[in-house]
Amino acid sequence: MTPLAKLISTMSILLGTMITITSNHWMTAWAGLEINTLSILPLISKSHHPRAVEAATKYFLVQATASALVLFSSTINAHSTGQWDITQLTHPLACLLLTSAIAIKLGLTPFHFWFPEVLQGSSLITALLLSTMMKLPPTTILLITSHSLNPSLLTLMAVMSIAFGGWMGLNQTQIRKIMAFSSISHLGWMIIIITYNPKLTLLAFYLYILMTASIFLTMNKINVLKLPTLMTSWSKTPMLNTTLMLTLLSLAGLPPLTGFLPKWLIIQELIKQEMTATTTIISMLSLLGLFFYLRLAYCSTITLPP
Repeated sequence: MTPLAKLISTMSILLGTMITITSNHWMTAWAGLEINTLSILPLISKSHHPRAVEAATKYFLVQATASALVLFSSTINAHSTGQWDITQLTHPLACLLLTSAIAIKLGLTPFHFWFPEVLQGSSLITALLLSTMMKLPPTTILLITSHSLNPSLLTLMAVMSIAFGGWMGLNQTQIRKIMAFSSISHLGWMIIIITYNPKLTLLAFYLYILMTASIFLTMNKINVLKLPTLMTSWSKTPMLNTTLMLTLLSLAGLPPLTGFLPKWLIIQELIKQEMTATTTIISMLSLLGLFFYLRLAYCSTITLPP
């Protein structure tokens, strides 16, 4: 892939993201989402490997379906209310369709099956973009429309995402798939609180981006794609691996590291909303994710002969 093509793709991703997060009209928000989808496809398929082409095809089909649902949802709402403003989402069917569309775009359970496969077929830097930058526009739309969405549906999807993200990450040895299931689990924590305290969702999202970016960039630096390779990297870059271990433990939400802060605040807010049972369930389910983070952290610091 030529530097010019890479630059055009990167600038288009930034443009699409900016259009979506600054728009208050459904058509411009939809246009920004489409620009984002089309811009990332060359970066996913740039290696021309069959797995990369398959990942790009899956990503395109899933995102095109979700974008069509966003357009359908906004059209139904506009037909009912005469408003194209994003904040004026009031029609029940439009709210349901939008929730489904954004869940597909983000990879929330039960629409999560495409995400690990697409990440596995991408390079580490592209996987970083898919896990962070590409989730910003859909999350922004959810934040803007959070007052109109069904809290029970979002809570159900969030609990399922935390459960599936933790459970399906246990048996993985591929770093990108582990990070994909980690992303699904963290999205569950963000979505469960979005209707009650959107600012807390934003805090959790920013910290997730920061920690995930540092992990992917470190993995890219030491050229690690699998757990067995990670076990042999300590002798080459001990300081980098120590930082990686701390970042992984932070992403797991272990106190007193940074990643514990959003989870603690989310648990506090859920208890204030008298959702004690839900809080207990997600706290127990997060232990599943903690196990594979500890395994990753352990593999990054043990010394094996290369």
